[in-house]
Amino acid sequence: MARALIVVARERQQTVELRRLAATYLRFLESAVRADGLAHNRMNADGEWSDNPAMGDWWGRLLWALGTIAAQRGDPWTRARALRTFRIAARERSTSLRTLAYAALGAAEIVRVRADDHIARTLLREYIRAMPDLPDPSWQWPERRLGYGNASIAEALIAAGSALDDLAATTQGLQMLDFLLSVEMSDDRFSVTGTAGRGPGEKGPSFDQQPLELAALADACATAHAVTGDPVWLPPIALAWRWFTGLNDSGTIMFDAETGAGFDGLEPGGRNENRGAESTLAALSTYQQALRHGLLTAP
Repeated sequence: MARALIVVARERQQTVELRRLAATYLRFLESAVRADGLAHNRMNADGEWSDNPAMGDWWGRLLWALGTIAAQRGDPWTRARALRTFRIAARERSTSLRTLAYAALGAAEIVRVRADDHIARTLLREYIRAMPDLPDPSWQWPERRLGYGNASIAEALIAAGSALDDLAATTQGLQMLDFLLSVEMSDDRFSVTGTAGRGPGEKGPSFDQQPLELAALADACATAHAVTGDPVWLPPIALAWRWFTGLNDSGTIMFDAETGAGFDGLEPGGRNENRGAESTLAALSTYQQALRHGLLTAP
């Protein structure tokens, strides 16, 4: 729901249907948050929460989505609801760098339009402080191995540094993103880290490659371009979308143009034919970024 709300909110041509969907997604996220800031992740078919509230990645993505809505132009009541729920959830803190990165992306959205928001600014400062030093010049990454959604970690640092006028943080985030692009690209195409992760010195294609990685890379490069104005960050956005259209390690199309669905994973000899929500939203998000930056033509 959080992923879907971000994609719907980013769509420039809002329709009645998109606004209806956004309202549904926002209600879901509001109901997921407890008064102590913990959040549910799973609801059963009867509309009842089936898990114990906690602080996994869903908590971070929830804050990301709420921050995106709170920073939008539009209905003041909707923005106020999103901001209120953001502030409740932001009472907690995750110890996971990746989860905190998702939350920081939402906080940066709020600070962009509410520069004095203490809660959002505090979250951003804590994310910057949580970033470890990078002493190895050959591995400019805060984890010993690349995992999943990697580019979001760098994007959040860029966004946090920009929002707080912290040049050192912004610079480090840009360096991390540049390093990630050097690792995730091969022969002028993306060859992203697969589900097993990737560590120093590991070469060659890595499978199964997830659409989430390309969406995160496109988002991060879009943020880097917005912060720096440097056009060097635009070509990777186009390449991220081209991964979906077949410019990848298996030469396989990963987006169903007829249905709008994204396929779940790139395999050595093809693809996982399942078309889940995460993969579909990742494809749509990547397409949005490419279209927004004039890197393809609208159908």
